[in-house]
Amino acid sequence: MILTIYIIILIYFLLGAIGFHIINRRRERKEAVSNRVKYITYFFIINIIFFSIVYYPLMFSYIGMMIIIAGMIETFSLFRRSGYSRKGFFSLFIIIFLTLCGGFYFFTTLEKGLVLFTFLVVSIFDAFSQISGQLLGRKKLFPSVSPGKTFEGLAGGIIVALGSSLLLRRLIDVSPVKTLLLASGIVIFAFIGDMGTSLYKRRHNVKDFSNLLPGHGGFMDRFDSIIAGGAFVAFLQFFLL
Repeated sequence: MILTIYIIILIYFLLGAIGFHIINRRRERKEAVSNRVKYITYFFIINIIFFSIVYYPLMFSYIGMMIIIAGMIETFSLFRRSGYSRKGFFSLFIIIFLTLCGGFYFFTTLEKGLVLFTFLVVSIFDAFSQISGQLLGRKKLFPSVSPGKTFEGLAGGIIVALGSSLLLRRLIDVSPVKTLLLASGIVIFAFIGDMGTSLYKRRHNVKDFSNLLPGHGGFMDRFDSIIAGGAFVAFLQFFLL
């Protein structure tokens, strides 16, 4: 089953590569190069996390802790660079972020089938939201918060993620209806996490948290969705027990 899932992931990456090739033909050379770097970096990130979940779950817990620490450093660094402005907003953001991080770390310790399902749904949603948005995007979603987000991109990401969740449902062994409900909750929280960090950046007048990840806007930009999506699954597990 794991081999089949990995083949599905590789097919998605191939489709993503085709999508980015079409997108890059419309872009200036500098932006096209940045997109390629981002794609390659994302490929390695997905593979590292995928194999850590499947074969070394404890390593994924370590990776999760590293993501949390890096996110905290970037968050505080941005607050410091802003001259410690908007203290009330920063305090509220930190409370929410720490709550989600606690849930996310608990998530890294859950049964690996559920962890892998969540990670893949979030990753597929993220990737295809961006691809469909850049290919088809016309109507801006929240331009004052995240200028690149479009209704078409969000719809594309949701459709592919929910459809993919049915292909991945053997990981969690539940009915198709429950699979779609779980995937819907994951996607909603992933989107909220993404928008939350975008709002934080806009309030501090920056585009990226850092340049620690080539082609990405930092650890927070790359992992905000999985932190929130993973926290949702953890809270769901906790309250259902």
